[in-house]
Amino acid sequence: MAQSNGDERPIVWFDIDNTLYSASAKISHAMGERIHAYFVSMGLDHDEASELHLRYYTQYGLALRGLTRHHDVDPLDFDRKCDGSIPLESMISFKPELRKLFEDIDRTKVRVWGLTNAYKPHAQRVLRILKLDDLVEGIVYCDYTVKDFVCKPEPEYYHMAMKKAGLADPSKCYFVDDNRGNVDAARALGWAHCVHFCEKGLEGVEGGKVKEIDNERSPNAPDNDIVDIADLEQLRVVWPEIFTQT
Repeated sequence: MAQSNGDERPIVWFDIDNTLYSASAKISHAMGERIHAYFVSMGLDHDEASELHLRYYTQYGLALRGLTRHHDVDPLDFDRKCDGSIPLESMISFKPELRKLFEDIDRTKVRVWGLTNAYKPHAQRVLRILKLDDLVEGIVYCDYTVKDFVCKPEPEYYHMAMKKAGLADPSKCYFVDDNRGNVDAARALGWAHCVHFCEKGLEGVEGGKVKEIDNERSPNAPDNDIVDIADLEQLRVVWPEIFTQT
């Protein structure tokens, strides 16, 4: 169990990719293309690369987790050739209204952290471009330098996040993510305030496959009262208690 660091304020955890910016930026497409090319560079043909990419993403939540587990892959080389080569500066830009949303979160009541499946440099780049880096207290990320690193939606990842932030009570966690599986996993661990960011109708890439974003769920999915939003501004309505009162 995570130990408290003495700061009892709840934490608002923001996923970064495809949550702090829209899927319409097509960064998931650029990422998918680079990951596919990486699989092909390992000697796989295109069909094999596509099949393995999807399998690892589905099984582990992150293609790189499968690559490091089953292949002799240097995760830092992967990061340089995939996330590190995406021209983020020409694909996303500063949005004053997003910064205002973050500024309006009452820091006397809550803390704000990033929670991402990317490696730290990519997360920092995104926050810097969006001019949010000074408004995010810390980032929990996939540490590619650690053998068998964990990622969302593995329970160990969320435990690691709480430990790093020094928060012992999961009911004090607010969380928003574009991946419903990640949100469901957090909710199952007692994270009490979970929101699914869902830009229904737009296209995104998951496991190398282009799909239309929707909020459809499998028949055996848990009924956990997760709220769907299509714009982060809706958090002002869903979580009014975390914002400054005007």
